[in-house]
Parts: sequence; structure tokens; C-alpha cells
Amino acid sequence: MEAWIIAIFFIGYFCITTEHQIRVDKTISALAMAVICWTILKVFNIDVMEVVNGVLVPANSSDNSTAIDLALQHHLAETAEILFFLIGAMTIVEVIDMHRGFEIIKRVIRTQSKVKLLWIIGVIAFFLSAIIDNLTTTIILITILRKLIPDQKERIWYASMIVIAANAGGAWSPIGDVTTTMLWVKNKVSAAKLVEYVLIPAIVCLAVPLFIASFLPVFKGNLATSDNNESVTYKSSMPVLIVGFIAIIFVPIFKSLTHLPPYMGMLFALATMWFLSEKMKPISELSEKEEDKFGIHRALSRIEFSSILFFLGILLAVASLQTIGTLFNFAQTLNQTIPSENVVVLLLGFASAVIDNVPLVAASMGMFQEGLDSGIWHFIAYSAGTGGSLLIIGSAAGVVAMGMEKISFFWYAKNILWMALLGFVLGYLTLVTFEALHVFG
Repeated sequence: MEAWIIAIFFIGYFCITTEHQIRVDKTISALAMAVICWTILKVFNIDVMEVVNGVLVPANSSDNSTAIDLALQHHLAETAEILFFLIGAMTIVEVIDMHRGFEIIKRVIRTQSKVKLLWIIGVIAFFLSAIIDNLTTTIILITILRKLIPDQKERIWYASMIVIAANAGGAWSPIGDVTTTMLWVKNKVSAAKLVEYVLIPAIVCLAVPLFIASFLPVFKGNLATSDNNESVTYKSSMPVLIVGFIAIIFVPIFKSLTHLPPYMGMLFALATMWFLSEKMKPISELSEKEEDKFGIHRALSRIEFSSILFFLGILLAVASLQTIGTLFNFAQTLNQTIPSENVVVLLLGFASAVIDNVPLVAASMGMFQEGLDSGIWHFIAYSAGTGGSLLIIGSAAGVVAMGMEKISFFWYAKNILWMALLGFVLGYLTLVTFEALHVFG
């Protein structure tokens, strides 16, 4: 029955990618796919597998039904951590937007040139994602883009480049992506060596698509912007913007100090922003109609909860494949078929464009037994982090952008894939060269 779970998974993904053709919202497909996969697993009592010393073994052969329940609870808990983190980040962004904090950034980005804006947004996304994370960076910058570019058809090009930039930026930082954090926490890489070896390949991964995009017709000319009342700011705009960014940046610091999961830090940041928003409500600057709509509940109502549910379905569906050992077997098959570890990790990067990179990295940590800062871990950090940019559904940043801007899977595959692929491969070759020549010693 494992084959049925795999089949349902691919059917679900097909429905997601063809949502506009079949006229079924991708969230419906994702949730149905997850429920059906776990239902098959439970009803037919399929063995729950786990990796022990690099070997796949049954988790609890004496009571597999209980093992399935525990596995579902475990994956739901991990997924919930990501979702609460996402809800917190999206709400903070909406609070900042409600106080018109992003209008200040809009004024700072004075350029009307589409190409200059492309590079400015790309560079900001690259370095900001290394400080906070690629998911939150994508949410923030797409929100800013909505202030700068009113045309959605034009904006999705910039949003897609933000996904590439945010994923590349997260790959060289131990706190920039879930996978690099996993490798860092599990003592596979040190922060210093990760930055030394992966930073320049990540820059190549971003610079190549940005350079190519600079010559595309859509980025020629100037922006068609118009001045309207939304350019007005409140007295609270600057304080809320500053505290909002500090609160988000504080999340990884909170994790380091308390050793609690990141979502706890994000919820604390949300509580701080909620308190500040209530105390700095610009009552005297609001009309009677605006005052009724101004509040944290208004910000919560503007969150894309359909995107959050879509994310829930995707992660739980992938978790079902991890539970029955499919992902680990896939990685092992690659390792046995292809003698070169570099090529195996490159293929894992391609796989991360379709399958969530978290279980792929988890499987790779069971496959390879190399020590701290071995080259293989740098390859994995780069491939898993940036490979997700190849498809819009390949990363958390991509999924969020897809939900916020309604980016079509096939549109992204047709217009962005080839640029992302060229940057990914050239960046990987740069990393291979660095490791082979021991550039940094």
C-alpha cells in the first residue's frame, strides 16, 4: 500500500500545479492529499519506519498502530511550529503595514528604474534572510512591493526574484533557513565555516538570475507609480517599523538564549507588537470610519489563512512519505546508484524543488557520517537551501509567495525556472571548486 500513498502524493501535486486548468484551489488539493495519505497509512496499518545508525527499521513493530498515532502527532507538532511562526510573522507585518510603516521604506527606495529596484530588492532579500529567515523576509518584501508596484502581473516577477534571493541568503547563514539550522544544531557545520564556504556560491546563485533578468523586457523602463493618500504616514509609523524589525531580528537571539523553538520567540515578538500597536494607536490622525477598522483584529483578518492551510497540507503530505521511509529510500538509492557524493547532493538539491528540504536534509544526515565541517555538509546546506527556488512549491518562501501573489506553478516554471537553474548550477560548481582547492583552508 506504500505505492498508493506515493501515487496519491503525486496526484495531489499534479492537482496543485494545474489548479488554474482544473479550477480547484491548491489548498483543497493539499489538504485532501495529506488526509488521504495518512488515512491509507492508518487504515492499512503500514509500518512506521525510522532511521537508526543510517539504517531504516520499524519504529515499533509490536504496536504499529500506536506508532502511526505518535508519528502523526510528532509531524503535526513540527508543522504547527512552522505555522505559528508564520502566523506571528505575517501578523507583525500586517501591524507594521496598518501603521503605514512600509511607506517609510517606500520613500527610501526612491528609484523609479525597474532594473535598479530589482537589484535593490534582491540584495535586501539576500542579506535580510540571513539575519531573520527566508520565510519572514519574503512576507516583508512582498508587502513592500505591493506599495511600490500596483500591477500584480508585473509584481509577480519581482516576487519570484525575491524567492530566489531569500533562499540564497538563507543558505549561508546558520539561522537563515530551517535546514542550515538543523545542520548547525546537529554539529555538522560551524557557523564560521558555513559562511566562509557557502557565502560566495550563494551570491553567484543570486547574481546570475538578477543579471539575466536585468535584460528582460519586463524590467525595462520605469515604474508606473502614482501618488495617493496611502503615502501618508502616522506619528507611530517610524516607531512601529523600527520595533517590528527589532522584534523579528530578536527571534533567533531569543532562541539562542532560551533554547526554545523559534515560534516561541516569534509569538513573544507578536505580543510586543500587539501591545505597542494598542498603545500607539493614532486616534487623533484617524477618521471615524478608519478608527473602527484600526486594530490588531483587523491585521489578523488580513492574513492569508488559505496559504497557511496550504502549507499545512503540503508538510503533512510530505511527512507521510517520510514516515513510511520513502524519502530515505530515495536518498539511499541515489547514493548507491551514483558513486560521486557531489552528484548525489546536487540531485538532492533538484529533489528539494519538489519535496520539502527538511526531511531530505534529515535523511542525508542519516546517509553520511562525515565529521564537523566536512565538505559534504556545505554541499547539502547549499543544495537544500537554494534548490527549492527551482519551482515555486519547492520552498517555504515560494509557497508563501505563491499564496500572497497568486503565482501560477506553470508561469513560474516557464519564466523563472531556467534562470534559477542556471544560478543554482553555477553556484554549486563554485562551491565544488572552493572545496576541491581548499580555498579557505
